[in-house]
Amino acid sequence: MMTRRWRYLAAGAIALSVLFGLLAHQWWSGKGSEAELEGGPISLPSTRGEFALSQLDEEQLAVVFFGYTWCPDVCPMSLAVVRQVRQQLSDPRREQVVPVMISVDPERDTLSRLEEYLASFGEDFIGATGSIEQIKEIAERYGVVWRKVEASESAMDYTVDHTASLYLVDRHGEIRRRVLHSPTPGPLKAALNDVLDAM
Repeated sequence: MMTRRWRYLAAGAIALSVLFGLLAHQWWSGKGSEAELEGGPISLPSTRGEFALSQLDEEQLAVVFFGYTWCPDVCPMSLAVVRQVRQQLSDPRREQVVPVMISVDPERDTLSRLEEYLASFGEDFIGATGSIEQIKEIAERYGVVWRKVEASESAMDYTVDHTASLYLVDRHGEIRRRVLHSPTPGPLKAALNDVLDAM
């Protein structure tokens, strides 16, 4: 009897582990497969005035990241990876890569806050924000999942769980590649070189 009960408990634990793994993958990677992502235009107020993907040249790519300035770890790590990869590119190729961070915390991330935050990663980094409705609409098209999590014991009041993928997007809003979160520059560098070589 006890053996059967332990089997049920073990099966339940495995099922929960699989479920939590799937949920974690969705948060980190985003919704839908790469082929299913709609992408499309992005036009938002930014630290460089009104930013739009259509402002890019035909041979340029935006590396779009959805995050927020109060993020304790994932955001600074991802932005540091983007900075590392751009530094490793030749000058002409570096000019083809436009890093853009879209805030999923528009309540706190003003343009001045974004400008100050991104300055530590490089003067070429663009911060963009807008209304919650604007961000939700863009996030849905890019398969980005995000939600506020109350943190009453923290001075921040709340944190934001969000997809940590990087999106390589051209001026037409086509997602050329989605790069899953990595603490090392290898995956992003390989993806960028592949896409830029094909442009």
